[in-house]
Amino acid sequence: MKRSIALALAATGLALSLPAAAQEFDAAGQSASAMAYPQLFASEMALAEEFVNGMIAAGITVPVPADPGGGYTHEQHKRNYRAMYLAGHLYQLTGEERYLAFVRDMLLEYADLYPTLGDHPARANQNVGRLFWQVLNDAMWMVHAVQAYETVRDDLDTADRQRIDDDVFRRAAEFLSVDSEATFNLIHNHATWATAGVGMAGYVLGDDDLVHRALYGSAGDGEAGFVRQTELLFSPDGYYTEGPYYQRFAMLPFMVFAGAIQRNDPALRIFEHRGGILVKALNATIQLTYDGYFFPFNDAIRDKSLNTAELYEGVAIGYSVTRDPALLDIARQQGRTVITPAGLEMSRALAADEAEPFQFRSMLFSDGPDGDQGAVAVMRSGQGPMHMAMVAKNASQGMGHGHFDKLSWQLYDRGNEIVRDYGAARFLNIEAKEGGRYLPENETWAKQTIAHNALVVNEQSHFYGVRDLADTAWPTQHYFNVEDGFQVSAAGIDSAYPNEGVSMTRVLAMVDIEGLSQPLALDVLRAQGTSEVQFDLPLHYSGHIMRLGFDPVRNIAGRPVLGADNGYQHIWVDGSATPAPDQGFMTWLLDGRFYTYRFVPSAGMEVILGESGANDPDFNLRREPLVIQRVSGTDSASFVSVLESHGLYDGATEQTIGSNSQIASLHHVRSHGYDLVFIETLAGQEVVVAISWDNDPAAQHSVTIEGREINWRGYAARVPLGGGDDT
Repeated sequence: MKRSIALALAATGLALSLPAAAQEFDAAGQSASAMAYPQLFASEMALAEEFVNGMIAAGITVPVPADPGGGYTHEQHKRNYRAMYLAGHLYQLTGEERYLAFVRDMLLEYADLYPTLGDHPARANQNVGRLFWQVLNDAMWMVHAVQAYETVRDDLDTADRQRIDDDVFRRAAEFLSVDSEATFNLIHNHATWATAGVGMAGYVLGDDDLVHRALYGSAGDGEAGFVRQTELLFSPDGYYTEGPYYQRFAMLPFMVFAGAIQRNDPALRIFEHRGGILVKALNATIQLTYDGYFFPFNDAIRDKSLNTAELYEGVAIGYSVTRDPALLDIARQQGRTVITPAGLEMSRALAADEAEPFQFRSMLFSDGPDGDQGAVAVMRSGQGPMHMAMVAKNASQGMGHGHFDKLSWQLYDRGNEIVRDYGAARFLNIEAKEGGRYLPENETWAKQTIAHNALVVNEQSHFYGVRDLADTAWPTQHYFNVEDGFQVSAAGIDSAYPNEGVSMTRVLAMVDIEGLSQPLALDVLRAQGTSEVQFDLPLHYSGHIMRLGFDPVRNIAGRPVLGADNGYQHIWVDGSATPAPDQGFMTWLLDGRFYTYRFVPSAGMEVILGESGANDPDFNLRREPLVIQRVSGTDSASFVSVLESHGLYDGATEQTIGSNSQIASLHHVRSHGYDLVFIETLAGQEVVVAISWDNDPAAQHSVTIEGREINWRGYAARVPLGGGDDT
């Protein structure tokens, strides 16, 4: 007997079968109460009608697959599954037969096509699909198409239903779960989509074998399959091991299939499984954003934000499960929803003014299924799109989409990314750029350590760029604490360079100092090896240089390339210098705000000013500036810096305010195993950040520097030394 997969059911039991939906329409199929739909839902329904009506008017086109991502046939099959999905829901909402006919006729065309298909002709280095160049896209087609089919199947005649059952969905399920078994049984987002499509097909077709296969893997032993993925792909905090970009992508099949499971197999209590991990994951996905955009860890496309189909769906289902009023605030920010019962329920709650502000908070997200494979630390100051956020990426490799960037970081301020992460080298679905696939420069630049804000040894990437080695190790999150005026994260790793025996520990903090409008971003990195090496610490920033504290040798006649491999071949060198102790700073301007990066030059340190884009004949890379602190011929190094946000520039009124840094001095002292960073402002305020490297929170520490006794407790502390008007 067929069981329903209607999307929005989730944990609420709010089935929207056709008879229930028809209660809001009169006998003629017209809206009995247009005002019954709140504005958000009505607007979404209008968008769906516009798109589907256009597809109906254009006529059904189901082409023989030929093109890679972004090509005509690829995009047409995507439009088809979106149109079917929306048409099915419009049929439930309106009862209009033309929507049923569109879904039926489209699927009958696929019933003609699917049995004729072999491997896609544009196959590349991914597991090959049938309708698309990779099996992932076939799974995405299945997830959407089977939801459309569920809305009309009971109203089809027996012959059409049998043809579609057998020649579309059973064949597609066989391809995804048997012919593509290697993908189906992965612990990976591709498998999440595949198991979701096969499992929902099982519910629609009344096939318990397909459902069991999807839930517990091909062997049925629970070592693979959808349930196991919820256990291994997320940390106990809901962080997805491939990073925020792929977490967003995976949330649709996770939430949609979970909704189907809850309706059909409520005894599984899927939304309560593993302490409610799917709801935690949804909230973590939202928290891992700034101004709506995801932190671009690993192979991330930087354009993706909360305004994405996966999260329209996820937020609606999440609200139906939790009734969390903060999710209504996210829906309000998105300004979009889905035309499902969950979308309608959420839209009504939003219209009833039941939303509460979603609080973006400073949080630590552990990584790994047991939470012991590193972490991502997010520190925030203020609320809204103008707030400041500092992100420490101390996470595991992130499987095949991971980058070699241990202990990297980013900084956001006033709606902009100030300290940048490159993300992926890819133009998604632009056929002219390698068929929309990842570009060669994703391997030669974007994944390499020098492309990140992470320490590089001997111009080699972490784990020497070998994924199998990187998968075996991760940083240790030593400390994380948030208090008024001081937020701090500390982590270390001693396995990124096993041949050189280099261990590194990094403290990143947001430090409030009286008189400054924004917290300072503090970075303290210590590295120790077993032999003399070269240490390079890059900072990738956004903005236009206004001032340099040092006078570089400028490469005006030509731009030499920094190195030969591991990303160095993609860096042009614009200049270099060996700064004196008081010359370690540079100021740049971005979007009307000045930023001063101030660092403590060690003896013989070279500073390199560069830009990405060298050795890029196909113009695949973005041209972005970076500065590198280089220390050579030593077995250890310390890098200490602060980044200050200050002043304003208004080009329209020709006004400049506070373009000069307000920091008078930055001084680093190491004593008795402690690290102390003294920061003094022009106004005379002085603060020391004292680091004990001892994560016993009760341990008391004391050190005397230049006749001043400094006392603190725990791993790290902000110790005001007074000054300014208080002296």
